[in-house]
Amino acid sequence: KVDFSDIKFGAFHSDHMFEAQFFEGSWKNFKILPFDNITISPACTTLHYGQTIFEGLKAYKNKEDEILIFRMDKNAKRFNISAERMCMPNFPEQYFTKAISELLILDKKWIPNKKNTSLYIRPLMIALDPFIGIKPAENFKFYIFTCPAGNYYSEPVRVKIETEFTRAIKGGVGYSKTAANYAASLYPSVLAQEQNYDQLIWTDGKTHNYIEESGTMNLFFVIENTLLTAPLGDTVLDGVTRDSILALAEDLNIKTEVRNISVDEVINSINNNTLQEAFGAGTAATIAPIKTIGYENKDYDLPKIDSSSLSSKFLDLLDGIKYGSINDNHNWITKL
Repeated sequence: KVDFSDIKFGAFHSDHMFEAQFFEGSWKNFKILPFDNITISPACTTLHYGQTIFEGLKAYKNKEDEILIFRMDKNAKRFNISAERMCMPNFPEQYFTKAISELLILDKKWIPNKKNTSLYIRPLMIALDPFIGIKPAENFKFYIFTCPAGNYYSEPVRVKIETEFTRAIKGGVGYSKTAANYAASLYPSVLAQEQNYDQLIWTDGKTHNYIEESGTMNLFFVIENTLLTAPLGDTVLDGVTRDSILALAEDLNIKTEVRNISVDEVINSINNNTLQEAFGAGTAATIAPIKTIGYENKDYDLPKIDSSSLSSKFLDLLDGIKYGSINDNHNWITKL
């Protein structure tokens, strides 16, 4: 029995999962099954060459006990952008949204209704060809499973600016949600955690002079009343929460700049007290205020977050939309 008042992110799975097969050039055999282990060949392409992609989105309950899914259409589109980059078949958006909807209706009891809780939804596609030569597979499976989720971070985070290791490079797969991006981050992330940091701030692979993103989040900085975030590209994921924050900032007439942000600019703004706040934004964490930035063996403490901070305002707005307590003017919610 799951205690919904104390949920560890990703620790429990709901009762069912969705499965579809791709062979002979099309998707077939759509079905919902009890959640269980899967059987694959030890020679399959996914295990050896990382031909796999995934997504992450969340569902919530409102006061009327209805299911609210946040920005499912954007996740479906991003899934297929990743599929194209990884030489995998398109999974049609209408299949994606229908599969999630039917799975959530069946497992509705797994969606918690307490503050700061949700049902995390994980679609994924794996390559199945039992062939160890390096070439794109022709046979695939698509799955969806779900997990009740609480807070990813329980308090503001400590992050370290990474200038040795690289998450992604221009021309690579950094903008795709594929396993390789996350595998490459594990070792430097462990080193950072040993130094008491929660996450890394990744910098550009060529010079390490420019901020890109964090391990589970896009990054925002507020400097002299201007909201800053790095532009999208080969090395930065098109985050759903990032996109939502930019839309809300426009609604609120907040001065915003999407541009390259140098490490020097961030450190100098801390030193001259013009950096007002910094925060991460992602599906797992939603909004994660940053309390400390580590750089070149020195920790820089940031101003404390309060209810007037932009990160607090964005979190309140996003939570209001997700839980159905304020109007969804952007049509981000799918209600079941």
